[in-house]
Amino acid sequence: MPRRSPRPVRAGPAGRQGHGPVATLLITACPGPPTCSAVHTYLFVDGLDLIARTHDGATGGHPGRLLRPAGPLYPTDQARQVHVATHGQGPDAAPAVGIRIRLRGRTVVWDGLMYPDARDRIIEEVRFDPAQYLTEIERAYTRWGRGT
Repeated sequence: MPRRSPRPVRAGPAGRQGHGPVATLLITACPGPPTCSAVHTYLFVDGLDLIARTHDGATGGHPGRLLRPAGPLYPTDQARQVHVATHGQGPDAAPAVGIRIRLRGRTVVWDGLMYPDARDRIIEEVRFDPAQYLTEIERAYTRWGRGT
């Protein structure tokens, strides 16, 4: 029997998909050696590793670059494309995961996504409550991005 293609949805808790700012962002970082070769950021949306689910083998950007105040993850009314992960390292690293970030009213929107949720449905857009979103970026920057 042929497998049906996954149905696109927006991320959020069960029963609330696509209805306003429902996703939760959690940011962590790998400290680098000896755990791995370099410091890098993990972005979890509703508990799922966005980078790993989007591109196998991709590595999140450095927290000092992604999380800095008014940096790439901070939303503005003007949408912008942000590369949050690369494939490979050093000067030859190629952008691997890009998302479009914007502030729409009282909602932070990430779109241009393409990753499977826990039920293998494709997530194309994620909406966040701005207070939770900005608090998480600031918390993560204070923990992993400062001084780098």
